[in-house]
Amino acid sequence: MRTVYKNGTIYTGNGFVTDFAVENGKFCFVGETDKATADEVVDLGGKFVCAGFNDSHMHVLNLGNVLTMANLGAHTTSLKEMLDCLRTYIKETGVTPGTWVQGRGFNHDYFADERRFPTRWDLDSVSTEHPICITRACGHICVVNSKALEVLGITKDTPQVAGGSFALDENGEPNGQFFENAVAVVYAGIPEPDEAQLCAMLRASCKRLNRYGITSCQSDDYETFPGVPYETVQKLLRTPGLMTVRVNEQAQFTNVEALSEYIESGDAYFEGDMFRAGPLKIISDGSLGARTACLSRPYADDENARGIPLYTNAELNGLISLANEKGLSVAVHAIGDGALDNVLDAYEKALHEHPRDDHRHGIVHCQIVRRDQIERMKKLKLRVNLQSIFLDYDTHIVRERVGDELAGTSYPAKALLNARIPFSNGSDAPVEEPNVMRGMECAVTRRSIGSTDAPYRPEEALTVREAIDSFTKSGAVASFEEGKKGEIANGQLADFVVLSEDPFKADVNTLHRIEAEATYLGGKCVYKK
Repeated sequence: MRTVYKNGTIYTGNGFVTDFAVENGKFCFVGETDKATADEVVDLGGKFVCAGFNDSHMHVLNLGNVLTMANLGAHTTSLKEMLDCLRTYIKETGVTPGTWVQGRGFNHDYFADERRFPTRWDLDSVSTEHPICITRACGHICVVNSKALEVLGITKDTPQVAGGSFALDENGEPNGQFFENAVAVVYAGIPEPDEAQLCAMLRASCKRLNRYGITSCQSDDYETFPGVPYETVQKLLRTPGLMTVRVNEQAQFTNVEALSEYIESGDAYFEGDMFRAGPLKIISDGSLGARTACLSRPYADDENARGIPLYTNAELNGLISLANEKGLSVAVHAIGDGALDNVLDAYEKALHEHPRDDHRHGIVHCQIVRRDQIERMKKLKLRVNLQSIFLDYDTHIVRERVGDELAGTSYPAKALLNARIPFSNGSDAPVEEPNVMRGMECAVTRRSIGSTDAPYRPEEALTVREAIDSFTKSGAVASFEEGKKGEIANGQLADFVVLSEDPFKADVNTLHRIEAEATYLGGKCVYKK
């Protein structure tokens, strides 16, 4: 069936046209007038259309998981409000005593009453009958109540965890706060979902992504649930008809043995239209908000903190070298400049041992950065997976956390373009809502959504065109799919989004108000407002 879409403001990724046609899931004509016979004609009425959005780093399964939890992100203006949200969630969902209660999205920096991490005793005020676990927006810290500690069997005598920690009070007792790798100890004690629940999570996640015009994502999913084998997650992501978002899997494996088995199985090289095995994903440090991102110097607001490295240099070298040798790309989470130093050293070593021309290795986040590191990334021919939406929150804390010197070179975007370091954009959902237009506004304005504050490092601002490209064709290049998707062009997959307003003509301070009116995957409508 051939469908012609006409009379639009269509940004192809290379220019503007008014018409395009779709047949067999692909664009078969792009231009001004299609004179070929059409089975159906759709008048776009001047609406703006571009290629479907590609979120270049997120967690599609965990997004669906979080959608089943108490939404603390919408109730984080005070500690009291957050605790009330949990009480309401328990009451409205009818969670039986003894059953785990989970919430996600709180940010203590927004608490107006007490700007601190919650403790077990705060959560005990919500319930002592339910084990409760709440996770900070960044995903690198969780807090549990006394009932949860009892269920988990964690006491003052429990050994600390390598690459993480749980906090103790003045009497040496756990206060309920878990950081970095210690978070996995908590998650391991929460019952795992079955396949039906996993499918429901993936459907809910796709529905949310399609609502924002997203048709592709590069997603880290294999470590979402410690007790669920990666093969189960992979099988579901590859199930025909389940997903309405194309997934390039950023496959997280935390040791050389597990990575070797994955490579030997052949799963690391699978390629399909809806699912592709992508790079090895490594998380090398924590988050800025939690002060667990690794810096090259102490935090400006806590001289006793420099962050938490999640791997030794030897472990990092081993993972990156093996992946590079076996022909895989690697994408490493590095937020602090100290972590980035270690990652760049590991890439340098791996590429010296096994040189590759088109490796497309990359840095995920790349937030606290020095100018000398940008030069090293350029020399190593690395890519970057940015999250411009992080500016919405981080502009308020970056100078406080790292000091003026580091803040003056961090969160690069235009500097990457000028250095010819390719980058794509994303949300890190569920860390942030996967709302592309909000991320685009932050990329262009360099300030919080709706803010009138002076922009943070305005010299790093992208143009609207650069921002759109970072959410479309740049993501396709990151996954070796340029020419296959990411543009409205003959022969490419017919993934596109119809927006409520033309972002090229809109006030850049109101880009966040633009909505997806319809989202198409392979020429089929998967969302309509």
